[in-house]
Amino acid sequence: MDVPLWLALLTVGYLGVKLIRPPWWLIAVLLLGGFLIADSVLAPVVNGFVK
Repeated sequence: MDVPLWLALLTVGYLGVKLIRPPWWLIAVLLLGGFLIADSVLAPVVNGFVK
């Protein structure tokens, strides 16, 4: 069974918000921070750390 990545991320995100109940400002900060880091000079460093 092949599941698209966007569907898997959407499901994990939805369950995480429903079960853990983080504050909405924390979700916004994490999403914005990830978006900004992905387009910066730190992207290769983060990529190497993750892998």
